[in-house]
Amino acid sequence: MAAVLPLRGVIRPYAWGSRSAIAGLQGRPAPSDAPEAELWLGAHPGDPSTVTGPDGPVSLAALIGDDPKGQLGAEVVDEFGPRLPYLMKVLAAEAPLSLQAHPDAAYAKRAYAAQEADPAVPRNYTDEHHKPEMLVALTPFEALCGFRAPDVSAAVIEALGLARLAPVVAALRAGPAGLRDAVRVLLSWPADDRAALIADVVKAARGGGEYARSHTLAADLAGRYPQDPGVLVALLLHQVSLAPGEAIWMPAGNLHAYLSGMGVEIMAASDNVLRGGLTPKRVDVEELLRVLRFEVLDDPILRATPVAPGVQTWPVPVREFALYRVELTPAAPPLRLPGEGPRIVLGIRGDVFVAEAVDGTPVEVTPGTAAYVPAETGPATLAGVGEVFVAAVAS
Repeated sequence: MAAVLPLRGVIRPYAWGSRSAIAGLQGRPAPSDAPEAELWLGAHPGDPSTVTGPDGPVSLAALIGDDPKGQLGAEVVDEFGPRLPYLMKVLAAEAPLSLQAHPDAAYAKRAYAAQEADPAVPRNYTDEHHKPEMLVALTPFEALCGFRAPDVSAAVIEALGLARLAPVVAALRAGPAGLRDAVRVLLSWPADDRAALIADVVKAARGGGEYARSHTLAADLAGRYPQDPGVLVALLLHQVSLAPGEAIWMPAGNLHAYLSGMGVEIMAASDNVLRGGLTPKRVDVEELLRVLRFEVLDDPILRATPVAPGVQTWPVPVREFALYRVELTPAAPPLRLPGEGPRIVLGIRGDVFVAEAVDGTPVEVTPGTAAYVPAETGPATLAGVGEVFVAAVAS
């Protein structure tokens, strides 16, 4: 029977990251020397985690590559190939991320193949996989997620009182059918007029009134990206405030951006991102328009669903992943580790021990540390006092 293995993730130092959130979770001194944006836990080739076995540290990607069926299980290999199909992260945003969306599975496969076959095709994709994702807040978390009702967005933009935005307002007044035109107009705004437009937006946003929250957001984003029409695209989206334990779900084609806070994120193991503004990086407007789904999202917030005593999940319609939150109290007996197949256990609070059900040596998981449970380990238990998140393949 395979052992549960300690797992060490990789911290990515993107400029928007926090110097205190991940360090604080792990009990390290803060502020850190550089921004710490994401803690990657998985086998993604961009930054695979390391597991510690009997022979010392080894890449989780290499471990899986040497024994895919033992590590992942035959069913996972048959469906997804010899790769861990999900990537788990701790995300800590001190500043807004770019507006972005991800292609669906069929489109990603076609677009990547076309790109690889023709060097003249823009290099928008890093792999052939889709990247649906979900984030569960660990702290109060602010985000933009999904298109809100176009008539509300029209009123917000119209209240700025800028006559040259009339075509955008008119497109939005046409309802959901006009969302594409509104986004196209904004992202195709003449480059030599963008700085002046955003400066006018900042002046107009100081007026307060019914839409003060949206206008304050525009002014804040403009302070960071003073020549970026994504400042106005952001006003077409839901501005979401998550309490700890609430989640947002980003399926294919959903335009979104994280603004601030720390959360646990889980996604299909891909790095395919199409940007839509709030970034110095290239925005391929036509490709983004092909990928976006111009649908109104009624309620972007997911609430947890209890599945067993002390265990919650957030159901989403994908096969690559499921995410569970487990809380162990002093009075609770050891709990069965939720999920099936290869699992990653991330500590959030307290001391939790991950062990094989029969005679395995327990692995201690403390805040910001993790353990990897191969598929061939089979049933395992959680004991101790604390809180963990468990990533698994959906059953």
